[in-house]
Amino acid sequence: MNPGRILLLLSFIICCSCSEDQDDNPQPNLIIKFNFDTNQIRLDNLGQPATIPNGNAAQTPLIKRMSANYIEFAPTATTLLGQGEVIYEGAETNEGGDIAIDFQQSIFAGDDEIFLSMPLSQVEAGTYKWVRVSLAYQEGDIQVLADNTGEVTGRLASFVGYNNYITDLDLNESTITVNDDKLQGFWAFEALGFTTQGQAPEGATTVPNPLFATSPVPQGSCIITGQFSNAFTVTGNENQDITITLSFSINDSFEWIEVNNDGKYEPSAGEQVVDMGLRGLIPSVSN
Repeated sequence: MNPGRILLLLSFIICCSCSEDQDDNPQPNLIIKFNFDTNQIRLDNLGQPATIPNGNAAQTPLIKRMSANYIEFAPTATTLLGQGEVIYEGAETNEGGDIAIDFQQSIFAGDDEIFLSMPLSQVEAGTYKWVRVSLAYQEGDIQVLADNTGEVTGRLASFVGYNNYITDLDLNESTITVNDDKLQGFWAFEALGFTTQGQAPEGATTVPNPLFATSPVPQGSCIITGQFSNAFTVTGNENQDITITLSFSINDSFEWIEVNNDGKYEPSAGEQVVDMGLRGLIPSVSN
């Protein structure tokens, strides 16, 4: 055989072998999934069990999708915000005047869906006991008592991030145009083809942080803190994916001030939304 052809054939075999070796040894990923738990304990801002205040009522929404704009692993209870391992930061913009979460560039995930997948090699080796997640947006179904029609199901969009720049919001096949910044607590609602929007009071959104005394977070940031039941360790020598499931409590997470004391949300009676914050975070790790 021609020597040139032999060299060409050997090169082809080597390249194929290298390609097969790479396919047989894929790089492991860190996978972040969301879970929305209707029965998970309902917490207050300090991470303590919380009841519904007198004069208020609440219901558990059916969350369809959610977005976060910041995820950080913290090795200890005294690790200050930003000094842990930050694995994700969402897009921001000053298009509306102030720095804000760019809603149009947000990533979303539903129940038990993957929010983020990244190479484990990008995560600094270490042992982490806590996770911080800054939530930006949640969308789900709630029950509303409406005049003449009785109780109906509507779709609620809750903007819980510190500040949110929104151009258009597609909500249950209805388009709501904003083109402005909206602070934490802005919400929009659709039912039976009709839409409305409003703003919850400043500081009313619950943001559970059991490390409040040692690692506080800025008010209005919606950075929820949760503890791993067993410390989460990255060695740098992993050969398979690691999946972290972030389980959020949606237990009675939609809360309003009652006018008619019947436990039903009735905006036509003047009942005002006061809280849309998630009620706790429990992270877990699996391979």
